[in-house]
Amino acid sequence: MNGAPLKIAVIAGEVSGDLLGADLIAALKRIHSGPVELVGVGGEGLQAEGLRSLFDFSELSIMGITQVLSRLPKLYKLIRQTTAAIIAARPDILLIIDSPDFTHRVAKRVRTALPDLPVVNYVCPSVWAWKEYRATRMLAYVDHVLAVLPFEPAVMRTLGGPETTYVGHRLIADPALLEARRLRAGRAAGKTILMLPGSRSSEVAKLLPFFEDAAKELVARNGPMRFLLPTVPHNEALVKGLAAGWATPPEVVVGSAQKWKAFAEADAAMAASGTVILELALAGVPTVSAYKTDWIIRLLSPRIKVWTGALPNIIADYAVVPEYLNEVVRGASLARWMERLSADTFQLKAMNEGYDLVWQSMQTEKPPGEHAAEILLDVLKKKKPGRF
Repeated sequence: MNGAPLKIAVIAGEVSGDLLGADLIAALKRIHSGPVELVGVGGEGLQAEGLRSLFDFSELSIMGITQVLSRLPKLYKLIRQTTAAIIAARPDILLIIDSPDFTHRVAKRVRTALPDLPVVNYVCPSVWAWKEYRATRMLAYVDHVLAVLPFEPAVMRTLGGPETTYVGHRLIADPALLEARRLRAGRAAGKTILMLPGSRSSEVAKLLPFFEDAAKELVARNGPMRFLLPTVPHNEALVKGLAAGWATPPEVVVGSAQKWKAFAEADAAMAASGTVILELALAGVPTVSAYKTDWIIRLLSPRIKVWTGALPNIIADYAVVPEYLNEVVRGASLARWMERLSADTFQLKAMNEGYDLVWQSMQTEKPPGEHAAEILLDVLKKKKPGRF
């Protein structure tokens, strides 16, 4: 290549995407011989790799259709700002990471202005769940998709989407998860139940009362029990307030380190549907999934094609983790599952067998960040052979 730095435009809209981006950029710096310059949007991880974020990326941390609709004016202002900055920067390649409501809108606009710019999408949109037509639409502005779930490349081929490669999931190599998994090996069963009602205040407010009902039922049926309730700093006051009047107060712990410690100590868990279900499965924590959706999602539910919302179930291709959704969420049901999964039962053995399958299915020969960085450089060389 010539002496100019490799200029990468990168957009990450949430903490998980920021971690993925930082991992990729760090790996790229190890295998790329020249300097690397970043422009775009990201958090602490990407900023540590040299990015000066265009704005605080927490402004993009939105979830659910109702939240997106309520913040559309602000969202479109940030889309225009980000698009203009990337076009002005004239990067060598654009890397968009998850948060499709934002990142894909920017990518489409940038590709219109810079038609020769290579675009790589890290984290496949959930075209396997709904809006399958998005797969073919992505052909207009995405050159390669980096998937973090092993079934996604086959889905994208079936739907006629961009070339997609499974690079692995960062959780497989996460030191904290691996340590929790190690500490759990051979542990004796006890009476410690883990509760994970979600990372957003709306999720917590909807689910925690049902977790309280489950705790009451468990204590009434089994005697004294220990309840661990990890949360994130911005929800600490809310969680402590909601749990203050419990007959058996949970131990509220804050931060990532305390969360993984709780994973290592728990006998079973009840958790909000989402990535945390996959975290629990990979760490080996027996789990039941529960969720209360937005009212708009309930109206749109006939359009959702996926048969399950639990990622371990999709990866294993059968129901490994039990799920309770909306009106069928009941504390008494969750309590009875906690009893079965915290003892030496057939249900526990079956779940552990499923967890083993999920773990094996997600293994890769190379670390995810390294594999992703190699593909990004390969796409760049194919699209801009004269630059390298």
